[in-house]
Amino acid sequence: MHLYPRGLRIVTLCSVFISGISFASPDLHKDFIQAEKIARSGNTKNYQQAISNLEHPLKPYVQLAYLKNHPLLKNEQEIERFLDVYSGTPLEWPLRKTWLEYLMKKRNKALFIKYFKETSDAELSCTHLRYQLDLGAPEAAILKQVTELWLVDKSQPKACDSLFTLWQKQGYMSQELIWQRLTMVAEKGQHSLIPYLEKQLPANEQYLADLYYEVRKDPSATAGLYRFKKGSEKEAQIAIYGIRRLVWRDEELAIRAWDKLEQKFSFSQEQKNDVYYSFALALASKQHVQAKFWLNKVPDEKQDDALMQWQLTNLLQLQDWPGIVAYFTDKTLSNGQRYWLGYALLQQGHKKKSNEVWRDLAEKRDYYGFLAAARLGLAVALQEQALNVDDALIKEVQQAPGFLRAKAFFELERFTSAKREWNYLLNTSTEDEKLAAASLAHQEGWHDSVIITLAQIERFHHLDLRFPLAFEELFERYSKRSNIDLAWSYAIARRESSFAPNASSSAGAHGLMQLLPSTASYVNKGSVSRSKLYDPKVNVKLGNDYLKYLKQKAKGNEVIATASYNAGYYRVEKWLPKEAIDFDLWVEGIPYRETRDYVKNVFAYRQVYHTRFGFADNLFDELVKMKIQK
Repeated sequence: MHLYPRGLRIVTLCSVFISGISFASPDLHKDFIQAEKIARSGNTKNYQQAISNLEHPLKPYVQLAYLKNHPLLKNEQEIERFLDVYSGTPLEWPLRKTWLEYLMKKRNKALFIKYFKETSDAELSCTHLRYQLDLGAPEAAILKQVTELWLVDKSQPKACDSLFTLWQKQGYMSQELIWQRLTMVAEKGQHSLIPYLEKQLPANEQYLADLYYEVRKDPSATAGLYRFKKGSEKEAQIAIYGIRRLVWRDEELAIRAWDKLEQKFSFSQEQKNDVYYSFALALASKQHVQAKFWLNKVPDEKQDDALMQWQLTNLLQLQDWPGIVAYFTDKTLSNGQRYWLGYALLQQGHKKKSNEVWRDLAEKRDYYGFLAAARLGLAVALQEQALNVDDALIKEVQQAPGFLRAKAFFELERFTSAKREWNYLLNTSTEDEKLAAASLAHQEGWHDSVIITLAQIERFHHLDLRFPLAFEELFERYSKRSNIDLAWSYAIARRESSFAPNASSSAGAHGLMQLLPSTASYVNKGSVSRSKLYDPKVNVKLGNDYLKYLKQKAKGNEVIATASYNAGYYRVEKWLPKEAIDFDLWVEGIPYRETRDYVKNVFAYRQVYHTRFGFADNLFDELVKMKIQK
């Protein structure tokens, strides 16, 4: 059983760590919280009494809390046993790190080496190498490992200083490595390191560090050719870096500067291709008149998905139907590219060829498949499959320590810890075990975990799990109250949070329908706190009210309202064309990739929910008749 390779040993031999219960009651949760509090207080006698009477799946977290507060040599045996039993689980590293930091403080070199494990923590890694040197490890073997620690785009902790000094003294710091690190730092790292690296360069090259910094700070400096004194390969590298940044800031200046730079430097073809690629993406995204010219300069080997999308967008804006057919025929195409190839063929009067392209696509369960089906007058194909998992396997997963701990944390609303245990469970599971875990998670209402799990193992046909009727009573009540289509409301929440009530974004949106407190307060006509947005009832109510508001602003157009939910109405309003165009042409031309994909996903999800609600019609039948304009 892969779910917990050491699990049977844990249950049978180490009952002090894991209890055999399957589910925790509220009273047991209170016992756990009290025991955890005692463990953190530092009173050993009270802790030993509390843990001896505790029967709870999270019992090892009580012991972890105690050992983290008592990383003492007298507890080494207990710490070693804990680290051994919970090796690889979320319980291991918090204690191992605390223990190593204690041993480092005590300068106990032998024990530090014994308990060290490879880590991204530079302080611990440098200490490990330094202690090995102190205890007689071969210098050459150790110093070879230092290069990787030195060659990073940020400052390293003081614990590494003596190691770096010896490494440099022994001749490991080459000019090639210095330039390599300077490049990393100047282009994406801590620019405060540049003066240090500048001093390591030969005197006649130190100006390059200043030039790199200047170009990083202000890409327009690339246009000043007087800054490039020698026309060397290293100056050419800086010029390429600068011009690729400048085109996103000031495309006209970048175009003029590139003409002059090409005359000054003997760029390699690879460098030129990198510039062509950046110019093509930037100018196409800005709808620049020269976009087509630069798109066509990019060689086939650099034609990735992003560039092909912008090539398509540019050709669609020009309504260059022959160009689309010429460019996309005889290529391996995405579903979107296949749809637009069929569209372009139809515009040229090749209906039979167009239908051939669309007919296979209409079998796909996505935005373009539903579009193709609507164009052909075909029914929607969901290709749904029921999830069948062996009952015995489900029971086995249900008793796995990782599942029990995840369940207990979910019940305690400690979602970060719950997700760590859930991820551990998945990382130690076979595909069948993951399916069993997903089935259990669905029963528990951990919908976002189910959706992510099934996507990871590419099991996309289990629609009852991937598109659940989560918080059904709330969505039905508040969508009806706001006169919002239930499938649309569900689709927004599915795209926004995958039905995680505690979801939050880097932009400051929260809850099931991902509302900003400012937006929620505006719709509510009264202040709404961030914490309130984690309440599903409040969030679903205000989310549907916001959809109602946006639909009214968009004069009833739900496509424009959907785009506005993601990007804001006033930004979307600027994207609306003066002359009416087909809905799908407008969506494909949305300049923000996030919003463009958002609209496609929401309407695909809406169709799935609509069909799952028992409706046979294709919502895209009406969409393909829709025109978008100001």
